[in-house]
Amino acid sequence: MVGIVVKGIAGFYYVKAEDVVYQCKARGIFKKDGIKVAVGDIVEIQLNEGSDALITEIKERRNSFVRPPIVNVDCFAVVFAAANPEPNFAIIDRFLVMAEKSNTDIIICVNKIDLGKNDIIDKLKSIYQGVYPMVFLSGKTGEGIDDLKELLTGKKCALAGPSGVGKSTILNDLEPMAAVETGEISEKTKRGKHTTRHVEIFDTAFGAMIFDTPGFTSFEVLEADEQELAHLYPEMQEYLGQCKYDNCRHIKEPDCSVREAVAEGKISKSRYHSYVEQIKEIREKSRKW
Repeated sequence: MVGIVVKGIAGFYYVKAEDVVYQCKARGIFKKDGIKVAVGDIVEIQLNEGSDALITEIKERRNSFVRPPIVNVDCFAVVFAAANPEPNFAIIDRFLVMAEKSNTDIIICVNKIDLGKNDIIDKLKSIYQGVYPMVFLSGKTGEGIDDLKELLTGKKCALAGPSGVGKSTILNDLEPMAAVETGEISEKTKRGKHTTRHVEIFDTAFGAMIFDTPGFTSFEVLEADEQELAHLYPEMQEYLGQCKYDNCRHIKEPDCSVREAVAEGKISKSRYHSYVEQIKEIREKSRKW
């Protein structure tokens, strides 16, 4: 019987197959081979006497992630807040690079628009609109949730983003049966308290499956190399290959089409700054190795 792993806690995996959720253990050979079952895995299970079952095979994965530990993601909804906390563009761009590298669809969700100032919202639009689909919503009031549902229908989607931006509130709006615990922003750190303690997939009434993942502040984007990174910025694509040098990294090289596009306002200076900082990180890591 084939199913999908919807939750994993304390060595048990919960697999949904034919509209029934089975509590499963994994075959010992997986651990021996260094393979971990992850939420989102499509697996073959063997039913035993009683309610328990055994995971006997893990099907080929579309993609996989270490943090959060999820696999087979169709779409990332990158969530950040218009206020409380204010958006950190460097962190947003790390999430976007990660999602691009994994070949998933990407949706940018700007939450807490009821708290955000117009100038912040306008800045977000100027940077990302036209690059990715954007949804402006309020998890608190429900405004914009129907727009998000329309984009998520038929997909397995992860809500990614720093803690405190309202991912759990949005999940509860998307699927009230999830009843995910939500938390307040810490007055001391101005960051969200980590209310999600394990990874789980929730089915929704509108035809999407949503990963709920623990809050975190950044992704390791350094798996990308220097040559690859520019390809993970969609707005740079049309300018690649037009530079004077074939191996141009778009940092200080003369006659660089990407830098010219930035100067002409065709590529956001904020996005370009993130790109440069990530190139520096990649180089620093390579020197350490």
